[in-house]
Amino acid sequence: FLEVILACKHTKKTISSRLEWKKLGRSISLIYYQQSLKGDFKHRAEMIDFSIRIKNVTRHDAGKYRCEISSPSKKGQNLEENTIILEVLVAPAVPSCNVPSSALSGTVVELRCQEKEGNPAAEYTWFKDGVPLLENPKLGFQSTNSSYTVDSKSGTLQFNTVSKLDSGEYSCEAYNSVGRRRCSGKRMQVGKHEILG
Repeated sequence: FLEVILACKHTKKTISSRLEWKKLGRSISLIYYQQSLKGDFKHRAEMIDFSIRIKNVTRHDAGKYRCEISSPSKKGQNLEENTIILEVLVAPAVPSCNVPSSALSGTVVELRCQEKEGNPAAEYTWFKDGVPLLENPKLGFQSTNSSYTVDSKSGTLQFNTVSKLDSGEYSCEAYNSVGRRRCSGKRMQVGKHEILG
């Protein structure tokens, strides 16, 4: 389980210092005030001096945090603030792959691949019978002489005019800097007539 420390830098701690931690977003949520942790942080975080140690970090914890220390001074209240950005990197989940089981020769066919867990956002590679399909099919040898386009950002594989040679098992892999996952292969059969099944 991943854990992280949100460190609050401060000049000096006095007994009368008051500390608050906030998570900034569309609405600001207080996560530490009146000397106790609030919300779901109550059960999975602890205070170390002015810093927060969070256990079981999830992608929902990503965002901007601010610690505010106010302490009385000769001129009244003295407020110190620190903003910390927490990035949570997550490997992609197994993508959902949308592959038609049959297609009519000569038509436009689109295969879709998507996953929503990865951070940074996943990119995609399509495979036909275990061989990766290049983003630009004109650049290398292909097992098809088909015209297709692969969009590695959106995960779509589009055949402009699908042919019998495009029949095969298709699978897609989602990857980012943290990891990669592949969906199980699905067979697409291309013929002169739509195959009902």
